[in-house]
Amino acid sequence: MRTLALRGGARVAVVAAEWCDAFGVVTRGRVQLELRDGEPGPVLGRDAGFWLRGTGVRALRNPGRRTARVRILTPGAKAVTRRSAHPYDSHRTMEDDMNSMNDTGIVAGPAPGRTGRPHRLRGLAGTGLVATLAAMTATTLAAALAQAVGVDFEVPDGGETIPLPGVAVVTGFFSVVGVVIAVALLRWSARPAERFVWTAVSLTVISLVPPFLSGANTATVTALLGLHLVPAAVMIPTLARSLRARTD
Repeated sequence: MRTLALRGGARVAVVAAEWCDAFGVVTRGRVQLELRDGEPGPVLGRDAGFWLRGTGVRALRNPGRRTARVRILTPGAKAVTRRSAHPYDSHRTMEDDMNSMNDTGIVAGPAPGRTGRPHRLRGLAGTGLVATLAAMTATTLAAALAQAVGVDFEVPDGGETIPLPGVAVVTGFFSVVGVVIAVALLRWSARPAERFVWTAVSLTVISLVPPFLSGANTATVTALLGLHLVPAAVMIPTLARSLRARTD
C-alpha cells in the first residue's frame, strides 16, 4: 500500500505498470483525473475510490491549494480471489486492510510548467465574464422595467436622464473590476473567497451612497439603489462559489 501526496497544483503522471491492478481512495482534498488528450477529467472528492486500468487517464493532479492524499492498494492474489471485481465494498473495509500493511509514501510537488494555476485563473476569469454579461442583462432589464412604471432617472445636476446603455456600460465596467479583484485574490491570497466577499460587500455598500447625494427624486433614488444591488447579487455569489471551488 502506498500513500500519494499531491501538493497544491501538483501533477503526477500515471504509469500503467504501477496502476495495473491498483485501487485508490482519496483520503484528503480533491484529485482531478487528466484524460489522455490532456483535457481535465472528473474531480474526485474525499472518500472517492477509483480504478485507472483501461480508463485512458494519463495523470492525477491536485486542483486545490491544500495537499491532497490518495491511498493506493495493489491487492494480492488472495484478496482478488476472495472478493468481487471491485474488491472493497466500502472505504472502511479497505482502510482495515491497508492498516495491516506497511505504508510507504510518495510526495509529488508542483510539476514544472504544469502547476495548474494558469488554468484556475483562466477558469475564474471565464466564469466572471459570463457573470458580467448576466449582471449587465439583469440590470438593464431592471432599469427598463423601472422606466416602464414611471421612473425618469433624471439627475438634477445638469438635468440629464440616465440612458439604458449607460446603465449597461457602468454595470459592465464595475463587474469587470470585481472579476479582476477576484483573480488577484486567487493569485495572491490564502483565503480568496472570504476576502473577496468582504471586499465586494464593502464596495457595494459604498456604492449606495452617491444615489442619496444625487438630488434626484425618491423614485429615481430607490431605483438607483436597486440597480446597484442587482449586479452585486449576481456577481458576488457567483465569484465566491468559483473561488471556493478552485481553492478546496
